Amino acid sequence: MTVKAKPSPKPASTAVAAPRTDKPAAVKAPAAPKQPANKAPAAAPAAAAPKAAKAVKPAKEDKPKKIKMVRDSFTMPENDYAQLAELKKKCLQGGVHVKKSELLRAGLQSLSRMPAAALIEAMAQVEKIKTGRPAKS
Repeated sequence: MTVKAKPSPKPASTAVAAPRTDKPAAVKAPAAPKQPANKAPAAAPAAAAPKAAKAVKPAKEDKPKKIKMVRDSFTMPENDYAQLAELKKKCLQGGVHVKKSELLRAGLQSLSRMPAAALIEAMAQVEKIKTGRPAKS
């Protein structure tokens, strides 16, 4: 009996330690049956219950995919930039708080709904400016 008790603690201590990559999985499986019979059946149902609970949760698949955000910089004349502030004030008076980026996105949506001829006419009214950063004064 003392001879059998010494080999069983060694596999139990190796099972608690980090698993080795050089041993095949078949060597790890016999370590569990060497434990006393009253402990092995109690551990098996407890281990099976969490696996069943994880299989029931498909909540991550229901979430919509995140849209990637792009950060950009552009040059705009002062009077166009002032129009953004005026539009923000109008929205606040109507009880809606908006950001500059939201105003620009709303403008894009409006432009995308226009027929091609109306879009070209609207773009003809926009002043062409030199791209890039303004010179330091």
